[in-house]
Amino acid sequence: MNTRLVETKSFKGKKVTVMGLGLFGGGVGVVKYLASQGADVTVTDLKSAEELSASLKLLDDLPVRLKLGKHDEADFVNVDMVVVSPAVPDDSRFLQMACENSVPVDSELSIFFRLCPAPVIGITGSNGKSTITSLLGEMLKEAGIKTWVGGNIGISLLENLGEIETDDAVVLEISSFQLEYLARIEMSPHISILTNIAPNHLDRHKTMENYIGAKKAIIHYQQEGDYAIMNYDDPILKKWKDETKGRHLWFSTTKELERGAFLKNNEIIINHNSTSTVIPCSTQINIKGIHNWQNIMAASYAAILMHADVESIKNAITGFAGLEHRLEYVHTINEVQYYNDSKATTPEAAIAGIKAFESPTILIAGGYDKQVSLNQFAQECAENTKCVILIGDTAKTIQKLIQDITGKRTKPEIYMAASLDESVKKASEVAEPGDIVLLSPACASFGLFANYEERGKKFKALVSQLNTNEPAHMQTNIN
Repeated sequence: MNTRLVETKSFKGKKVTVMGLGLFGGGVGVVKYLASQGADVTVTDLKSAEELSASLKLLDDLPVRLKLGKHDEADFVNVDMVVVSPAVPDDSRFLQMACENSVPVDSELSIFFRLCPAPVIGITGSNGKSTITSLLGEMLKEAGIKTWVGGNIGISLLENLGEIETDDAVVLEISSFQLEYLARIEMSPHISILTNIAPNHLDRHKTMENYIGAKKAIIHYQQEGDYAIMNYDDPILKKWKDETKGRHLWFSTTKELERGAFLKNNEIIINHNSTSTVIPCSTQINIKGIHNWQNIMAASYAAILMHADVESIKNAITGFAGLEHRLEYVHTINEVQYYNDSKATTPEAAIAGIKAFESPTILIAGGYDKQVSLNQFAQECAENTKCVILIGDTAKTIQKLIQDITGKRTKPEIYMAASLDESVKKASEVAEPGDIVLLSPACASFGLFANYEERGKKFKALVSQLNTNEPAHMQTNIN
């Protein structure tokens, strides 16, 4: 869809429709900002006021109109601008209507990019975005750099525009949906980090080519003074060195790089501008898995480019306990460890979660079908899990894929569960001392939960109930 973008010199007196408030406040930031700039704001969402109650509380006392439970055609025709949530698909008839009536369509992130005075570090990829975003933010803050962290990680920085200065650093997690709109204003971050590319959100993007095209926007409009930090070990990203005018830099866990970040003797080495920097932190890393080594290297490289010192980078790494819902330790009960990896909403993320453990693993997986291949995930389940407990729309598909794998003498036991409650109960019954129980779904949570966070919190609550129900002498908690 071709949409004309608004000039953002002034919003005062402009009639603006914000399409999509979101259950957890995704559109609240842009609504507050527009209202503070004197815009005449209408918020419209297909969900009801009751469903949006948490977000609506954040808009108390703001002079905005609410059109909830439906969209009104007039709000897309008789206005100066539409600001759309990235979750709204391009083929929405209301967006088409705005386009046909020459109403500019824009996004919260695009507005921020045009107005932000500080250099932006943008992080995207199929997996690892949130970890790098959070860790890099900590590195820069530790180094004494005034740093703002936001974007797809769940924080809008539009409200902070008046406080952000040219010498600050802005670290943004950016999704493929957000990048689609960023491409329309032909802007890319000063420093871009690409973690990996694997099939994701094909229910929205339709083809892998479209998904890859959206991701490329993060480097496509960079200039000569910009940087693209990319995963050398990813076969798709390895071909992208000519996709940017900026300097392409690499990180790798498999190869020593003349120009880039790599592992040697369990230390991170960064070769940049004829200088070799060593970050000695290998024995003090608290987050599991080789994928997290990649995340740490990417964040470290960006921190070096922003002139953070080695000691600050090391301190941030050793003090970083990981993100909630990402290989998050929950409890040890009867010598069985329980881990919450609910944020693993793609097959590749779940594979990384499984690979992070050497102990026998009982996996809880399944959920919403995003129309991506689960073959490789099923192969990993067959080879490296003791038992798989499946829930959600994809349960039968995953079961069949595992059962159809040939050449494997002993396959994991497979159980089908009607709910997460049932799956946790079953996992506790089959687990033996020394086992790992891992929630790493490989799928989104829709249909069962509002999002991966709600799923992860439910899992932790269920594990805590197991812990409470065990006899006192059988309980072991490690926090």
